[in-house]
Parts: sequence; C-alpha cells; structure tokens
Amino acid sequence: MKHSRYRIESICRWSVVILMLAVFAIGSSTAFAAEPVRLAYVEWSSSVAGANLVKALIQEKLGLDCRLISMSADGMWEAVATGKADAMVSAWLPDTHAHYYEKYKDDVVDLGPNLKGTRIGLVVPEITTGRLTAGTGIRNRPYMDVDSIPELKEHADKLKSRIIGIDPEAGIMYKTREAMETYDMESFRLIEGSEVSMVAELTHAIQRQGWIVVTGWLPHWIFARWELKFLEDPENVYGSWGSIHTIVRKGLQEEMPEVCRMLDRFYWSPEDMGQVMLWNQQDKGLYPYEKALRWINTHPKRAEIWLDN
Repeated sequence: MKHSRYRIESICRWSVVILMLAVFAIGSSTAFAAEPVRLAYVEWSSSVAGANLVKALIQEKLGLDCRLISMSADGMWEAVATGKADAMVSAWLPDTHAHYYEKYKDDVVDLGPNLKGTRIGLVVPEITTGRLTAGTGIRNRPYMDVDSIPELKEHADKLKSRIIGIDPEAGIMYKTREAMETYDMESFRLIEGSEVSMVAELTHAIQRQGWIVVTGWLPHWIFARWELKFLEDPENVYGSWGSIHTIVRKGLQEEMPEVCRMLDRFYWSPEDMGQVMLWNQQDKGLYPYEKALRWINTHPKRAEIWLDN
C-alpha cells in the first residue's frame, strides 16, 4: 500500500514538472518568435523574380523568416497601405501604377527605384518570313506590317479586333483601356487573362505567323526569346521609360530597421532581372526561390553592398 502511494506521488511530481516545462516552452517560443516579413507580389515574371530575390536576401543573409503573399496589383498596394503586408518591390512608376500611387501615396513610404529602364505598351512580333534578308541584302519586312497604334484599325480583321491582355487590374490594362479610347478603337476588345495566357497566345501566333497584338512590358524574357517591338504611341498614353520602386508600410523603419535598410539599398538592372526571369522560364525543375539563391551566389559583391551596415 505504501509502495503504491509512493508511485502515485512520484507520478504526480513528474506530471507537474512536465507541465511546467511545457508552459515554459510555450512561453519562450512566444517570446522569441519573430513575425515573418510579409512581402506582397503579383504573379508576373518580373514581380516573381524580384520578390523571390528579396526573400532570399532576408532569409539567407538577415536570418529572418519571409513570407511571399500573391495578390493582384491593386491588392498589393492596398495591403502595404493598410499594413497587411510590410513591403513590395513591384511598383511601376511614374505611369503604370500612377492611379494606385495617387490613391495610397499618403499611407505608404516610397524608398525609390530598385530598377530603372521599364517600359510598357502594345507589342507585336517583328519576325520576318523566310530569310532575314533578300538577295539584294535588304532586310525583309516582318510579316506584321504595322508600326503604330493608330494603324491597328486598318488591320482589325487580321487581328480579329482583339488586344491580348493580362489580369484586369494590372496598370497596363488601365493604360490600354485609355489607349483604346484615345485612338477610337471601339471595335476592338481587350481580352483579360493572365501573363501566362498572354504568352501562350503570343507563342501560338508566332508559330503560325499569325497577327497578334499584346500588352507588353520591359523587362520581360519574351524579348530575349523573340524579335518583338513596341508600337509607336503618338499620343504618349503609355508614357515614357520608367522605374520599378520599392514601397514599404509606415512604421517599418522603426520596427524592422535592418530589413528597411536592406530594402532601401536594393537595386539591380534590367539585365540582372532578365537573367533571373530567363532562368525561371527555362529551368522548370527549380523553384523561383532557388533561382534567386543562384543569382545571389553568382553576384556576392552585389549582395554585400545591399547588406553593408
């Protein structure tokens, strides 16, 4: 009987100890667990490349957790403005995202460009039939004989009165609706979809030398794959060359100074981004995060500049 009572008391003591350890562990993990850095992005090849590169820098170099949040362009701006996301590195300014900037500029912090040399507009193939040059040495004309946006109306039948677009809330789609109104293209339809569906349509058209016009932008890997050109925009609806900016929520500087400092220093070139985008397109066996790590490992001095305190 005494032996049984001893066993019960021993079990109770160990239960208390285990319970106390569990409570301590929970309390410790809560006390030391840092909130992840929340980075908003859009499923565009440029945004995917930039977001994954920044995530890799935050996790591999700063030792902090980082979570990517995929959303639409308008949702991305709204998320940073309301604090649902900490930052984004995909703000196309001054033209493409002008309406978002005007709406949210008082609720966000613009750290400036992380890439200069962007362009948006309507894009067509500039691919010749047969050999590039004729027997005279003169370059053959591309199979699509059109150079400017106003000329599209003359070829509405060949184009099936369609402009192939991407997600409806993208800045380039707003600009394209404006362009269609400016150039009196009421007979044309702007086809909504995604970057993937737009590229699929472009690929199919080029393979059969069909007429097509798409919403396009630089930097993008399609310009490395095919001969393409922007149509002239005499009314300058799409604006001139621009930049991609880093936008952060208010309070990030005070709460995550190390992260904010790195984001402020982050800057790369269209060629750099183009390389990562091409890797993402070509190497189907790797995830974008691994491509970002590959780029960082092959450009160690660039990462040091961004992270230098």
